[in-house]
Amino acid sequence: MADQYAQSSEDIRPTGIPAIPAIRWDEPPEGPVLVLLDQTRLPGEEIELVCTDAQALVEAIRTLAVRGAPLLGIAGAYGVALAAARGFDVDEAADALAGARPTAVNLAYGARRAQAAYRTAVVGGAGDERAAGAALEAARALHAEDARASAQMAAHGLALLDELLPGGGHRILTHCNTGALVSGGEGTAFAVALKAHRAGSLRRLWVDETRPLLQGARLTAYEAARNGMAYTLLTDNAAGSLFAAGEVDAVLIGADRIAADGSVANKVGSYPLAVLARYHHVPFIVVAPVTTVDPDTADGASIEVEQRAGHEVTELTAPQGTVFGMEPGGGVPVAPLGTQAYNPAFDVTPPELVTAIVTEEGVLSPVTAEGVAGLCARAAGGRAPMD
Repeated sequence: MADQYAQSSEDIRPTGIPAIPAIRWDEPPEGPVLVLLDQTRLPGEEIELVCTDAQALVEAIRTLAVRGAPLLGIAGAYGVALAAARGFDVDEAADALAGARPTAVNLAYGARRAQAAYRTAVVGGAGDERAAGAALEAARALHAEDARASAQMAAHGLALLDELLPGGGHRILTHCNTGALVSGGEGTAFAVALKAHRAGSLRRLWVDETRPLLQGARLTAYEAARNGMAYTLLTDNAAGSLFAAGEVDAVLIGADRIAADGSVANKVGSYPLAVLARYHHVPFIVVAPVTTVDPDTADGASIEVEQRAGHEVTELTAPQGTVFGMEPGGGVPVAPLGTQAYNPAFDVTPPELVTAIVTEEGVLSPVTAEGVAGLCARAAGGRAPMD
């Protein structure tokens, strides 16, 4: 079961308020829980969602209360640990979590990693409590690793920007949300822009509003404002005119799955940006941890793209809190009743349109199947990062 609590303010403003972690493990007297910052309520309210079992977490994942590839991996691991700690079937919980959203490979990775730690402990003779502790240790380790990876990606990404665009004054276009709300650290693509901001080399962050669920408008603008960044929000279909005006120096996006050939699945709308970037000779850079690379997915055509409900397109839905003069969760129709909608959550960008992939291991450019395989081998072997 799950319930909400701890509204931090009736009138949330993006700046000057303490950050609430996107995810945390807590152990109140009544038993362990997983606490999430409910992203469906942002930017109007900061509300925490409390999950006491894996099924509640599955629902939170499907409704996008918790989202973003790296954070989904962390959530999946904690969800398995939660099932173990509360005496539920661990394998059943891991299966449910791994299948909650099909495109983001990190989710299954995190759930299976904690499941493997639990099984190893059981095979080694550990009792239920120690085995549950092993699953929790695996989840915490993944959480810490992602925080480190975030910092490393930010450093590699800024170095690449400075190399490609010497002189600073970067004008970066980003899509969807890739900040601390999706990470154990400060994010993926957004973390690069944030590091540029802190270094004084970010001139402007262009934020695609990211239809139909407005992750850019609701979440990236929220994070940019909280960090005092110079940012401007635009509708997705205004990006072309921005490129044509020469106002974009680089595109930075995250990824939900990177195939073995270097194809990148990311929030729908990413592929058109790659095409625009290629035509206008603008670097198109993907920033993602190595856990997002799936060597078992051969190419872009093999990536399962999640199809979401049509009402997300045919209605404008308010965040779950009462904001903007709309009732919680209320939908305003924007299309005739009965209209069918095409609503893929992601699209796939082929490797030839990707200038570089930035991971914690370094920068991969050009993006090739051989390069992706080498990246995975280095990560698995713990070898020195790429230059």
